Amino acid sequence: MNDSNIPPCYIFIDREGRWFHKGAEMIRRDIIGFFYDHMVLDGSGRYAIRLGKESCILEVEDTAFVVRRVGFQEAEGIEEFRLFLSDGTYEPLLPESLFVGGNNVLYCKVKNCKFPARFHRPAYYQLAEFVQEKNGEFYLPLNGKMYLIPNRESA
Repeated sequence: MNDSNIPPCYIFIDREGRWFHKGAEMIRRDIIGFFYDHMVLDGSGRYAIRLGKESCILEVEDTAFVVRRVGFQEAEGIEEFRLFLSDGTYEPLLPESLFVGGNNVLYCKVKNCKFPARFHRPAYYQLAEFVQEKNGEFYLPLNGKMYLIPNRESA
């Protein structure tokens, strides 16, 4: 994909994960899902939709994926946090991918670590119930391990 010649899609994704086309909110979940399925990050870290040989650049306020809700489950002695994402899917949290970005916003990596995801405030609070502080640093305990949640400047 030649990064410099990709036209805009005229699609904007706000920090809450809402999609807009030319200023109008997109409400068709099937169309948004189709776009999520064809989303890539280009070599410059920009979001694009790629359909065959055609691509266009998305305008994204923060991240294209938003963690809407977090669930905890334990089965047969294995603990897991489950992330419910803005694309309507869910997946297990990879605790080593957690980090705090600018303005103390919590992020993680999703979709096989291909994309960053921003935690929506309710999801942040759901996960924060499990976070522990030690010597000014924050950790998420899971399956007998303590995962450091590092601070970084941006997603």
